[in-house]
Amino acid sequence: MSAVGEHKAPVRVAVFDLDGTITRRDTLLPFLAGYGGRYPAGLWRLWRLPFSLAAFALGLSSRGWLKSQVIRQVMLGASRQSVVDWSEEFCHSRLPAMLNPGALAAIEQHRAAGDYLVLLSASVDLYVPAIGHYLGFDEAICTGVSWKDDTLEARLTTQNRRGVEKRRCIEALRKRLPNARFSAYGNATSDFDHLLAVDEPLVVNAGSRTLRQARVAGLPCGDWR
Repeated sequence: MSAVGEHKAPVRVAVFDLDGTITRRDTLLPFLAGYGGRYPAGLWRLWRLPFSLAAFALGLSSRGWLKSQVIRQVMLGASRQSVVDWSEEFCHSRLPAMLNPGALAAIEQHRAAGDYLVLLSASVDLYVPAIGHYLGFDEAICTGVSWKDDTLEARLTTQNRRGVEKRRCIEALRKRLPNARFSAYGNATSDFDHLLAVDEPLVVNAGSRTLRQARVAGLPCGDWR
């Protein structure tokens, strides 16, 4: 996928959240479960998972820290090639059944209009860029994880791309494309920060509580399921 700066300045940019917006559910846990099934040697580390969950529940750790810990407990020491192989298989074998039809229609509508497509996700770069490539996005922005040479360490190398951090990503895109008009799509209250920063926001696939909060915030709503 090419970066925005390598294109002529687009008239419009369409920014899509992934989990719950394009897909019906979270993608990280199915990705990890599939990897663990394919490469089970490291699953003994999952004895640590209850302690990681407890630390998060008690407010002793961040959501990003928990994400890193869960990945490490399944995939620590993975080879880069094994991750590439599984991410490609995941996109072809698991992802299609998880996609919301309305999301695919919206992506195609923006593509047909010549808009620049950005996938913006709190999920990690082990597989989000592969999903972006599979769905035809021009750019993927997501949470980064660390490698040592070609061996996975899975410590976060960026902020967890959630909440206000997504807004910062939108602001960075706006600096790169000051004259572009932005649309953005998300499904959760944690997406409100960046949805309120664009010209044409839409909250999709939301539950009743999120719908009420969206209406209070003045955000339009839709359903892609």
